[in-house]
Amino acid sequence: VQLVESGGGLVQPGGSLRLSCAASGFTFINYVMNWYRQAPGKERTMVANINSSGGSTNYADSVKGRFTISRDNAKNTVYLQMNSLKPEDTAVYYCNARRDWKTYWGQGTQVTVSS
Repeated sequence: VQLVESGGGLVQPGGSLRLSCAASGFTFINYVMNWYRQAPGKERTMVANINSSGGSTNYADSVKGRFTISRDNAKNTVYLQMNSLKPEDTAVYYCNARRDWKTYWGQGTQVTVSS
């Protein structure tokens, strides 16, 4: 099983980034996909999730209206479009796949929002 995140980097406040998470080794379409983030010294928290079909999404209050999660089941990939980025969005972003008791994590990608 592999979840490989990409797309992180350094961006100025107000800028945008698009994170991708490529999945392999499991039946992607059967899993709810989640994006989490963890800032230094803080707990890992959920940012957004999307159900298996892509028809239902949920967001943390702190990112509503700025972030959009989507998935392409043909490509086994989930995305996180992040707009209007703020310094407080700085964190390591992790991709997570979950179904029943099974959960898989990616290695994380750093997002830094700074001028």
